[in-house]
Amino acid sequence: MTFQSIIEEIENNLKMILTDLSVPTISFTVEVAKPGFGDVSSNIAFLLAKEMKKSPKEITQILSEKYSQCVSELVLKTEAHPSGYLNFFADWSKLSELILSQSYLDTFGDVDIGNNSNIVVEHTSVNPNKALHIGHIRNIVVGDTVSRILAKVNYKVNVLNYIDDSGLQVADIIVGFKHFGFNEEPPNGKKFDHYCGDDVYVKTTQKYELDSSLEEIRKNTLKELEDGNSEIAAFGDLITRKVLAGQLQTCWNLNVSYDCLNFESQIIRSGLWSKIFEKLKEMGLIEFENEGKNAQCWVIRGDGNEEDKVIVRSNGTATYIAKDIPYAAWKLGLLDDPFYYQKYDARQPNCKTLWQTSLNGENTNQNFTAKKVVTVIDSRQERLQKIITVLMEKFNSTPDSYVHLGYESVTLSSDTAKTLGLETDGKQAQMSGRKGLYVSADSVCELLKQKITEETKKRHSEMSDSEIEKIAQSVSIGTLRYEMIKQDLDKIITFDLAKSLSLEGDTAPYIQYAYARASRILEKSGITPSIDVDFSLLRENSELDLIKTIGLFNSQVRDAANNFAPKVIARYCHDLAVSFNSFYEHVKVLDSDNDALKSSRICLVNSFNLTLEKALDLLGISAPHKM
Repeated sequence: MTFQSIIEEIENNLKMILTDLSVPTISFTVEVAKPGFGDVSSNIAFLLAKEMKKSPKEITQILSEKYSQCVSELVLKTEAHPSGYLNFFADWSKLSELILSQSYLDTFGDVDIGNNSNIVVEHTSVNPNKALHIGHIRNIVVGDTVSRILAKVNYKVNVLNYIDDSGLQVADIIVGFKHFGFNEEPPNGKKFDHYCGDDVYVKTTQKYELDSSLEEIRKNTLKELEDGNSEIAAFGDLITRKVLAGQLQTCWNLNVSYDCLNFESQIIRSGLWSKIFEKLKEMGLIEFENEGKNAQCWVIRGDGNEEDKVIVRSNGTATYIAKDIPYAAWKLGLLDDPFYYQKYDARQPNCKTLWQTSLNGENTNQNFTAKKVVTVIDSRQERLQKIITVLMEKFNSTPDSYVHLGYESVTLSSDTAKTLGLETDGKQAQMSGRKGLYVSADSVCELLKQKITEETKKRHSEMSDSEIEKIAQSVSIGTLRYEMIKQDLDKIITFDLAKSLSLEGDTAPYIQYAYARASRILEKSGITPSIDVDFSLLRENSELDLIKTIGLFNSQVRDAANNFAPKVIARYCHDLAVSFNSFYEHVKVLDSDNDALKSSRICLVNSFNLTLEKALDLLGISAPHKM
């Protein structure tokens, strides 16, 4: 349990003290102390003041005296702080041994929240008509990181990618190919997803704006696309799968993988909608409107001042929400699974099998549903996701079974936009795929990699090209992923290329460089790291601070999992790197004349590396031994 062990020991002893004092049970906190308040502190005295009719300062003195009589393995002494906090000081020789010994285990940081139960995480879900741009990357990285964290806390995670292959945006590129003469092969070796997004989609939508009569072609194409048995539908399937292949290459380059691809066209043809529609009517969750602007439509009533949401139009066609509701119910296992599953024909880099839905084939006994679902979709879809969340809770009578994990958009700083070829008026650049105002994820990755390659060559002229390539890949992907998750999800990200690559501050290179620095110490030491050392020799403040930070790993994993908050692990990685760099500045590891002390410090350095490597892996970031 590492540092959590001392917290639990203190909590248990304080509860026994309250029983001894005949004080009613109260909900007090015991947490890592702020500087100047010991190692652990509690607010218990403030909560007892009214009951005991004494000041918090007096109560802490009583509690401190009582605590000295308790059996305590990890607490060396207590302090009745004048502020009213009850502070505790650790027996670091024992706590250091506990933390560092645990950190050498492969299971370090594991927490059992999921109890090996299934959970679904759906993310990415980008229309298959264009390349992924930097705005999409936040969705992808957030979803992938949350999946990794949930796996760490003992959930069996199924990662889904919803392929919207039957909507207007797909119809638009089909119109481009079929009516406006675009060649089906991209020019000059350009990736097909880039070609469709940069040329076909943008130029086709521009033609709509110039000639309104083309709208009829668009509607007819969409109708044939949704029919499923038409020539247009077959052509659309061919085109969208080629685009999807390019998108998946981008995702795999970002260290992202999936378990199943779910195609919207198959959801439409599966009959799931008709089943869920009847259920909605039976449960009175939708109503038929007889008058007003929504006359002859089926609607979901809005809450408060919210407008009613049309679910089936007066002409009998379902709106886009009608596609999302049965899909959500399917993910929760509330409907019989109509799909067969086939293996996707390209292998993911981590060799994990990727499945795809199919309405034909043999039963492979795959199950990609769960009683808990997390759907990563940007905050602009909040109203729609709120409706779906409420409906799912009413369907299965289980609160919090369907979670919408929203996030704000990504913009580019004016300097970065200029570097990447976007015209701005000195402001941040907002992206729009429809207008062609976006920067592809591939181009950002390539530019980051190019800059890191140049910098690495300057620093390490002795390195081979393959070594430099490996470092550049690791740092460029780490940089992009870290920038997408280091902020709260409800904050807009302004991505700045130069700042993200800095070796100082809150960046991936700063964290990765700390790992590389520690690796260099271990390499130079000539000592095989071991936990068979004298832990009592580690007494410097910077040593104890690093040990404490290492010991907080499992509690940070728990916090991140409970709140679906990847930022928690990003912040922990940064705190760990800061703590190590302080240790590096204040402590001479290799220059010590005391061999026992050197071995103890090597044990600590290796513990840091092992812990940081595990934490970075939760972020999908690799830890390079050289930079």
